[in-house]
Amino acid sequence: MAESDKSDIPNLRHLRAVCMVAETRSVSRAAERIHLSQPAITQAIDKLEARVGAALFEHGPEGMAATQAGKLFCARATTALDFLRAGARDIARAAGRGRTAPELDRLFTVAQLRALIAVSAAGNFSMAARNIGLSQPSVHRAAKELERLAGLSLFEAATYGIELTRPAQYLAQQARLAFVEIEHGFAEVAELSGGDSGRLVVGAMPLARSHVLPEAIDRLMNERPNVHVRVVDGPYRDMLHGLRNGEIDLLIGALRDPAPIDDIEQIALFDDRLAIVARVGHPLFARRKIAEADLMAYPWVISPPGAPTRDYFESMFPPAAREKLPGLIETSSLIVVRGALLRSDRLTLISQHQIVTEQSLGLLAPLPVPTPGSARRIGLTIRRGWRPTATHELFISHIRAACADLEGAAQRAAGRTE
Repeated sequence: MAESDKSDIPNLRHLRAVCMVAETRSVSRAAERIHLSQPAITQAIDKLEARVGAALFEHGPEGMAATQAGKLFCARATTALDFLRAGARDIARAAGRGRTAPELDRLFTVAQLRALIAVSAAGNFSMAARNIGLSQPSVHRAAKELERLAGLSLFEAATYGIELTRPAQYLAQQARLAFVEIEHGFAEVAELSGGDSGRLVVGAMPLARSHVLPEAIDRLMNERPNVHVRVVDGPYRDMLHGLRNGEIDLLIGALRDPAPIDDIEQIALFDDRLAIVARVGHPLFARRKIAEADLMAYPWVISPPGAPTRDYFESMFPPAAREKLPGLIETSSLIVVRGALLRSDRLTLISQHQIVTEQSLGLLAPLPVPTPGSARRIGLTIRRGWRPTATHELFISHIRAACADLEGAAQRAAGRTE
């Protein structure tokens, strides 16, 4: 998610005030709890209601009762404030007793947190300022004020600019997650009145890009044509970082065993098995039995190091033999793999689900070579505790349907080529 998308985050004191009214059902009791005047809290409610476009409270016999929109938004706002509280607690532990301003999370401003996030992403103040549309002095001032409140260094010089210290990195992560929660709150309130202008950011691993993801997106857009969908690809580590920092909503593709970190959850959708694939008409299809030496006599196109498919490929052949393989091509692009196979006698190791279309058209086919131990779980990776919006849930239901369709198509294609 671009930093500029966070410019509309409301005043954090207003969020805190509205959440306290929802909890106490009273403006006066909320004012006592958070030490604000009643007019200030009333103003906070008015401003947030204008921002979300719906009434958050209604007067009843027992006081101020949250409307359905109010319950949805306040649940998200409460989670957002919890994220910021966790970041503040970590800062306090790192700074030591008495060095951090008391109730630090209540002193945070949106400007300070935006500056922290922007510097974290850019690595220097000037680029951070450009990325969020502010002047460099403004960003520098906000960041340094946050550092003063924290009572410890948040920034340190690096070879090519500025790096965040460990406590600052954690606070930046919690701030990103808090901002995402608030944006989800706005989206959920809009959905109540039939709006479908939410945002969806999906991290896609190779297997999902060819069929499952395009099909699920198409189905979603047919129902909610105004939803903004962004698909991100890249190395798994980078996408996992984006997921954990709230920049990506969910990942789809091969699951890791064990999970690489404990703040994510993996949801299995189906089991996949790798196959050695070649163009239809490849000389190896004429052999009654294919040996290891036969496979090594041809050039390969294979995933880059670090991918699960590459790990399995390397387990198939001893290191000395792999060094003698002719003309190895490394790529994670299915388009490049497809082109290389169709134009040559190259081989690849790939999920049979990824060549369903090519197999049904008689272009590519799996060789009759067993791949024991290659089964892997394909599914979704989400943040632990993540609460999807209605748009997210609808999208996930379409992913499940697309996976079921893919399984059926793979079985039909396999039957036609046996």
